[in-house]
Amino acid sequence: MSALKFTRNDYPTIGVEIELQLLDAETLELSSAIDAIMKRVPKDMNGFIKPELMQSYVELNTGICRTVAEVREDLKAKLAVLEEIAESLGLRLFWAATHPFSSWRKQKITVNERYERLVGLMQDVARRLLTFGLHVHIGVDSGDKAIMICDRMLRHLPLLLALSSNSPFWEGRCTGLHSNRSKIMEGLPTAGLPYRMRNWSEYVWLVNHLMETGFINSIREIWWDIRPHYIFGTVEIRVCDMPANLNQTLALTALIQCLVQAISDEIDEGTYQSDYHPMMVQQNKWRATRFGPEAHLVNTDSFQQEGVPEVAARMIDLLRPVAKELGCLEELQAVGQLPATTGSLQQLRIFEQTGDRKEVVRQMLQQNDWRRLDSRMEGGPLHATPSGRTSPSEQTPS
Repeated sequence: MSALKFTRNDYPTIGVEIELQLLDAETLELSSAIDAIMKRVPKDMNGFIKPELMQSYVELNTGICRTVAEVREDLKAKLAVLEEIAESLGLRLFWAATHPFSSWRKQKITVNERYERLVGLMQDVARRLLTFGLHVHIGVDSGDKAIMICDRMLRHLPLLLALSSNSPFWEGRCTGLHSNRSKIMEGLPTAGLPYRMRNWSEYVWLVNHLMETGFINSIREIWWDIRPHYIFGTVEIRVCDMPANLNQTLALTALIQCLVQAISDEIDEGTYQSDYHPMMVQQNKWRATRFGPEAHLVNTDSFQQEGVPEVAARMIDLLRPVAKELGCLEELQAVGQLPATTGSLQQLRIFEQTGDRKEVVRQMLQQNDWRRLDSRMEGGPLHATPSGRTSPSEQTPS
């Protein structure tokens, strides 16, 4: 059996991966245009702007950042280049976790040996993976610490899913779910909520066992909602839908960095972690999948149901000191706006008003243009929903 050496990080560094949809600017359908995109990517951004499983994806990765502000500047610079390339090719970039009307059956698989092997092995389970997510890496200092953080972060994953939900449509239908992406992802044999493990040694044993028995070819084929990444020395949170815009992405990144750091501090201080049944996390994930920001999540300590705005507000209060230390207080406070402005709510409101899925895409592109929103942020935080109403989640629940 091979050892997996965990790369130590002495600071909670951040790495963000976003998966965006490539659309034809006229039809607003998904476009298998990644090859044309990649031919125009500047050499200094190779490895940061990348293809994915299907040719209608583009993945954009940050470098290693220390603060959420650095993440913002990193993503803005790369998005500006990517937007220019896309527009020159008659394409648009769409921020959502599924497409409101394009079908997975019409998508082309990226020409790549690994992807071809995955499709050959998993067949339609892989071909249906027309889903787009946000992945956030946070640096930690040891493998054992990473395992403990993954375990203690489990109870918070449903909140992150509810706040990021942005996939209510599938195959041209309203699914009744705020995050249909999460159910599609769970079709993979190594996806969903991870198993609870005691230490790094147990994780290494599991990875080696899966590889030696031919179940996976590398750790990249463990698609858990949260996982340790020994090469980067991080905990990688993968549960989130692709949010509707850059500001939402930054708010979620701040929440994740603060949660990981707060848990890391608790572990260092010897704080006892009260136990909870994994089924509680499972049911909360279902509630977040089904109802998104309108879900009532069960508190794993009190066993009482709480609305997402209430849980988010409590998290902001709890993590405010950590956010001040990490320099992301403004972005953390923006989490309070998410329950009223998630992509799933935006999409469903537009569809209720228009009955037209193409109009859903058109208006989402207009409402969530990152350049327009960024210029508004320079004048101060956004405090309104897309309809201009004050977000009820900004009020502290009684």
